[in-house]
Amino acid sequence: QVQLVESGGGSVQAGGSLRLSCAASAYTYNTYCMGWFRQAPGKEREGLAVIDIFGSTPYALSVKGRFTVSKDNAKNTLDLQMNSLKPEDTAMYYCAAGPCWRGRWYGPIVAPSFSSWGQGTQVTVSS
Repeated sequence: QVQLVESGGGSVQAGGSLRLSCAASAYTYNTYCMGWFRQAPGKEREGLAVIDIFGSTPYALSVKGRFTVSKDNAKNTLDLQMNSLKPEDTAMYYCAAGPCWRGRWYGPIVAPSFSSWGQGTQVTVSS
């Protein structure tokens, strides 16, 4: 069973930074493509970035240049560094794992493509 546990959410002022982390088992970390999503109240879940087992990372255009996804191989964690945060970044942030094709991610970053989800961590950005 794939288990994902997010941490690092909180409240920050606009322009600030936060770093989210998603802990996974070694099997999950080395087998699945992993991604970050967010969902604001009343909105659909939005894919932000996915990282394949080789470390390649496509980003959603909405966060490209401000958010960075990385893997910590020593800790088996997937991290999301968020800089220059805006009030519109306020949302519940989720870590997800999905099947890769030969270790790589092809296609859009959409929720139905991911089979396992964490419980989410809240990020609130005030103006």
